[in-house]
Amino acid sequence: MSRNVLIVIDMLKDFIDTDGALNCGEKGREIVPFVVEKVKEFMAQKEPVIFVMDAHDPEDPEFSRFPVHCVYGTPGAGLIDELASMVEEYPFAIKVPKTRYSGFFRTNLNKILEDLNPAVVHVVGVCTNICVLYTVEELRNRDYRTVVYTKGVASFDEEAHRWALKQMETVLGAEII
Repeated sequence: MSRNVLIVIDMLKDFIDTDGALNCGEKGREIVPFVVEKVKEFMAQKEPVIFVMDAHDPEDPEFSRFPVHCVYGTPGAGLIDELASMVEEYPFAIKVPKTRYSGFFRTNLNKILEDLNPAVVHVVGVCTNICVLYTVEELRNRDYRTVVYTKGVASFDEEAHRWALKQMETVLGAEII
């Protein structure tokens, strides 16, 4: 158990692009350079990079609470342009589609992490108070040492963003740097 793993959560066009269906606004765009650099860093070390990606059916019940977004197979469900080409070329990139807030719910993320047996799981992405929080909760419930980068997470709600970071640190025991 010596490897590090990077989990990139929902860096998708519908969340990050300014015309995305459920975009995080300027805060979401601001983290793109940091996330890209973090992915490049892991690629240079030949470490796994897991892209957890919202992918909904057109009639998903979640659309009663949020606008229609990240419908499987649509451009909005794709990785942002800054990451898309990097992923296709990288042999240690793993895509995990999800339909709920947690990257673990009805996905193979648990099995992937069991097989990789990482010493540390590093986390970046959006939204801090939704999919990042609930994925970090599951990581900590499984006792993975978890690092969340403040320069690499964002939300459309700044107050909820700060609250989630505090919860991840004080309640869940994640390292917030």
